[in-house]
Amino acid sequence: MSDNQNNTDSERKGNRLSKIVTRTGDAGTTGLGDGSRTTKDSLRIDSIGEIDELNSGLGVLLCEELPAAVRAALLDVQHDLFDLGGELCLPGMNIIKDAQVARLEELADEFNTGLPMLKEFILPGGTRAAALAHLSRTVCRRAERSMVRLHAAEPLSEPARRYINRLSDLLFILGRVLNRAGGRGDVLWQKGKNAA
Repeated sequence: MSDNQNNTDSERKGNRLSKIVTRTGDAGTTGLGDGSRTTKDSLRIDSIGEIDELNSGLGVLLCEELPAAVRAALLDVQHDLFDLGGELCLPGMNIIKDAQVARLEELADEFNTGLPMLKEFILPGGTRAAALAHLSRTVCRRAERSMVRLHAAEPLSEPARRYINRLSDLLFILGRVLNRAGGRGDVLWQKGKNAA
């Protein structure tokens, strides 16, 4: 079989990753997974972009020294976020399942066990890993707001909406866990610290 035949067969089978520069978005539109096109500033593309940014932030966090259980949890989350991006890319598709939401809730409970009760608000910071977890948490909250706006215009699945909400809770807890793993405590907010 010739190379040309191999390339043609590969294209027919949907090998979408072989060509990265397509020039199809030069007019300000982009393709969705169902073959339709939408503007790059649409609510749906906004949400997809926020999820992508969140996943990339977690990739930076995963470059840090992390406890094995935290690393495993974050790697699972990255896969879930690709599922969520796929769901957003395919209008009407439900890829995120209740089991994925339940897993986040279980992880939050497990990681929160043993942490001291909070009596004050905490500041993002401490160790670099903890700060990156908090930064990812804020991106997650932004992604959730974007998905809420999209849901007001086009229904999204309940598991997808619950997943992104639970993830921000987990990332807050992981920020605290990572400070302890790095030998630091929470950075407590001091109300009115610099007030005159």
